[in-house]
Amino acid sequence: MTPAQLDTVVRRTSVTAVVAALVAVTGWWVVGNHATGLVTAMGLGRISGLLSAALLLVQVVLMARVPLLERAWGQDELAKQHRWVGFTSFNLLLVHLALITWAYAGGASALVTTAWHLVVDYPGMLLALAGTACLVMVVATSVRAARRALRYESWHLMHLYAYLGVGLALPHQLWTGADFVGHPVVTAVWWTAWGLALGAVLGWRVGLPLVRTARHGLRVTSVVEEGDGVVSVYLTGRRLDRLGAEPGQFLVWRFLGRRGWSRGNPYSLSAAPDGRSLRITVKALGDGSAELRSLRPGMRAIVEGPYGRLSPRVRTTRRIALIGSGVGITPLRALAEGLDYAPGDAVLLHRFSREPLFARELAVLGRERGLAVLDLPGSRRSEDSWLGAITPSVDDATALRTWVPDIADRDVYVCGPEAWANAVRRSARAAGVPARRIHTEAFGW
Repeated sequence: MTPAQLDTVVRRTSVTAVVAALVAVTGWWVVGNHATGLVTAMGLGRISGLLSAALLLVQVVLMARVPLLERAWGQDELAKQHRWVGFTSFNLLLVHLALITWAYAGGASALVTTAWHLVVDYPGMLLALAGTACLVMVVATSVRAARRALRYESWHLMHLYAYLGVGLALPHQLWTGADFVGHPVVTAVWWTAWGLALGAVLGWRVGLPLVRTARHGLRVTSVVEEGDGVVSVYLTGRRLDRLGAEPGQFLVWRFLGRRGWSRGNPYSLSAAPDGRSLRITVKALGDGSAELRSLRPGMRAIVEGPYGRLSPRVRTTRRIALIGSGVGITPLRALAEGLDYAPGDAVLLHRFSREPLFARELAVLGRERGLAVLDLPGSRRSEDSWLGAITPSVDDATALRTWVPDIADRDVYVCGPEAWANAVRRSARAAGVPARRIHTEAFGW
């Protein structure tokens, strides 16, 4: 089985598993509530709570960095599904709270009093209230407008409260949930599933990074200014050939010995891994990235990953097109070095506002490997276009076909801000590129 075939199997299996779990939860609710009535405030309140908890479980697994899922879906797609599942779960939670309170109150007149007694008198409800407050904070800061107003480091720290919210909200199901009390088999299955999810988080997000960090002993060797607020960090370590990193992938980095070291930041490799050293190139866009210029030789790094599907794994054709914006050229630079291609089979389109990154290195790849490089200078000419202002006055798809006449027959790798990457995707599709051949890695959060 090829990697592409394995990825397809994993994607289909995971979707089937989620649907089957939701169907099983619904069936369990039907059996347990059939005698008391399904279409009642109490019955609907119970099913909304069960489905909310089931989707919360899915949400935890989606971001547990399970290797099979990560390789099959990629972090971009997992993050999108995590966001959709999270908002759906939260909305069902609100429905659950409203309907259960209404059912116990018997109407609107006693809602406040009933809510108070439910929280104070029922086991686990005070914990559930605290957990709900944590989840409200996480959801509120996940809305796009709020995310744009927050520093990445602040958002990331607050997002960790989701785990606390889950831990506080779940126990009341065991102690007071009518669908659990007196049903030991159902309870055992439910908590086994949550135990496995917790094990996945601890194993893949905590255990594996610590093992890899200890095994490879990554240390900074030098920091090089690239200009325009961009620096490259060079690192070396032991047996890096066993790290499994591929060109185009990223890792989550924590550098010991500096302020805020406990908060990880995702940075792409800007050079193809050679088994002896690694290089990342980062633009100062936040506190963590701005402080990289202060790293000193010998500083140790803790890493998670490698992650991402913007790699040789997704390639389907001999010819490729690499399209990047600004510092988004970073993983494409690694791909241009690490992918196998003949002269004329690879073209790189680089949009930038001021100075292009890696101009000298890309020129060398052009001479030695036959990489064709097209610079697209200037700020974006409009919000709907991915092109620079200094480009022909034609639509994006026409410009793309003009520069790369056989674009429809190539794999297209795209990296840049999300809105810009979406514009590239639209023009590539309009130019005839099948969706399965467009591989994106949008940076942002």
